[in-house]
Amino acid sequence: MSAQASQAASPAATQHRPPFRADHVGSLLRPVYLKEAREQAERGEMTREQLRAVEDRAIREVVKLQEEVGLQSVTDGEFRRAFWHVDFLSGFDGIKWTHGNYAVNFKGEGGVTAQTSSMLVVAGKVKRSRPIMVDHFAYLKSVTSRTPKFCIPSPTYMHMRGGRKVVDKTAYPDMAEFWADVVGAYRAEIADLRAAGCDYLQLDDVSFATMCDPTIRSQVAQDGEDPASLAVLYTDIVNAITKGREPSHAVTMHTCRGNATSMWMAEGGYDPVAEVLFNRADVDGFFLEYDTERAGGFEPLRFVPKGRKIVLGLVSSKTPELETKDGLKRRIDEATKYVRLEDLCLSPQCGFASSHHGNKITEEIERHKLALVVEVANEVWGGR
Repeated sequence: MSAQASQAASPAATQHRPPFRADHVGSLLRPVYLKEAREQAERGEMTREQLRAVEDRAIREVVKLQEEVGLQSVTDGEFRRAFWHVDFLSGFDGIKWTHGNYAVNFKGEGGVTAQTSSMLVVAGKVKRSRPIMVDHFAYLKSVTSRTPKFCIPSPTYMHMRGGRKVVDKTAYPDMAEFWADVVGAYRAEIADLRAAGCDYLQLDDVSFATMCDPTIRSQVAQDGEDPASLAVLYTDIVNAITKGREPSHAVTMHTCRGNATSMWMAEGGYDPVAEVLFNRADVDGFFLEYDTERAGGFEPLRFVPKGRKIVLGLVSSKTPELETKDGLKRRIDEATKYVRLEDLCLSPQCGFASSHHGNKITEEIERHKLALVVEVANEVWGGR
């Protein structure tokens, strides 16, 4: 059945378990007043309690936005975080945020480039001595009647940027012990999130997609790691983290090529990791970036097992131009050559604000893009 031909009879987003026909990656643009409050808190002009009250207000407002456009999955926009991954991972004992000599290059439209040397390192034994973001989720759940979705970083990127070199050899002479501690820490946090009512968890992973870039694969090899072996290892780590989950606990993975102020790190199709990732990873669905030619074609989707959901990230979160409904429907039709229409969903390609800086678009454009995802999903899938 053509995606163009299926018209909406009722909102598609409410028809089945996560991932939803209309979904989104998670992070959203911070309002100006929240950015200002964070700056005041950093200068010591606002207490932590005062900042939290501002965050609460901003989260209530962004939840309302998501509900108004018709999304079934609702996030807190990651409004309590400065960065999508640092705030969570540095919440574990033993993991530190620092600056090193391992620079990451970002590219943007028109040849714009940027570089960062900030990175996470393992300086001691990894353990979870306290809950990290369970209170974040609990507040989100308290302010929405939709499905609260919580996004946490996969631990793999922390290792991929440097390999063995970023893990202290005194703390971990044996890397198997390191991964066992990471898995244990994650499982403890996820168990508490689950106890707090989290039925929809998303792992944000930068490793798989970036290892499809020849330049990054070369850097990984220079670090003494084999990209093909890492794809298997990282999939096994993800599976160990989510092992034994209840059928009602949906877990998805977002694969990202980098997202910072509308710039990206990597280019290249999913071909180098597709067979391992799609067949081996025990998740309910994959959020895949397919907004530009940088992501390659849909051919790697031939490895996706029947019944596993693929959320096509066809709407750019990086550029202000609004995609057309017809253009999105044509792309969905193209994807059905490899994945059944009933196993497909639609979303933006990434979050709108992987850091508190946000991408170079307005909140109005963000709203229009989220609404477009819902409208197209309703027209393509209807009540199915």
